[in-house]
Amino acid sequence: MGRTVRVKSFELAAKDINDVDVTLLHALSTGVGWPHRPKDWDFLRRAGHGIVAVDGIGRVFGSAMWFPYGHEFATIGLVITSPRTQAQGTGRWLMDQVFERCGDRNLTLNSTHAAYHLYLSLGFTKEATVYLWQGEVVSPPSPVPALAGELSSLSTANIGEIAALDERAFGANRQKLLTLLSEGASIYVLRRGGQTVGYSMKREFGRGHVIGPIVASNDCDAIHLTAVHLKTLAGKFARVDTREQTGLFADFLQQSRLGMNDTVTTMSKGRRFLNRKENEPWMYGLAGHALS
Repeated sequence: MGRTVRVKSFELAAKDINDVDVTLLHALSTGVGWPHRPKDWDFLRRAGHGIVAVDGIGRVFGSAMWFPYGHEFATIGLVITSPRTQAQGTGRWLMDQVFERCGDRNLTLNSTHAAYHLYLSLGFTKEATVYLWQGEVVSPPSPVPALAGELSSLSTANIGEIAALDERAFGANRQKLLTLLSEGASIYVLRRGGQTVGYSMKREFGRGHVIGPIVASNDCDAIHLTAVHLKTLAGKFARVDTREQTGLFADFLQQSRLGMNDTVTTMSKGRRFLNRKENEPWMYGLAGHALS
């Protein structure tokens, strides 16, 4: 696959994302209205791999990242093309670069509306819709029914306690990512009958905080795992990305005065990504669009 692409009168080349100044990545995401701060880009570069499309004088016109979980699976994200090069083949070229580097892995991503038809043409299939709930937090309603189990904070040193539960919910081992996510995060676990049955994280991102991942086996557990963070964020901006459109959990987010701001589409290439089973752990809240 060619490592360069011609766009109008100039040529773009693929460059490792770690070799680019973070201020250029921030400018790229700001240019398309994405909320990523420089420190968010730095975190993502630590968590995964990526390339940028640069011209002959080092200007950045696009990016794409992938996050491998073992040798068989990866998520894709931060696929951005600058307004100047959109609809000129740069996005497809970036994805070709990602395919080359990911090899035979099964892939998943969360597509914006603008990129949806590109991903369809590249062999991805739709699996679900992700709803973006966000806004300034007011006092959340009291969770109903009462908590079934014990909810307590978890230290970063004990992050291994939730790794197996997360793998059951996500479908791949993400212990390295969980360790990175836990840095500076607030983490709560739900234990019942001596077993860990759910967990949630709150961390800084974009305009405020994101609550996610949220892993639980039912709506009521997910509500409690979310409410414990929301009650610390009164007057602050918070975000929860979920695939729950209806039900108690979706109702709770709406009652918390978070607004449903936008949607993206979970898509996969290769094996099906989502495999929800009744009374089994489920990803109620995403860690992030790129990380799922």
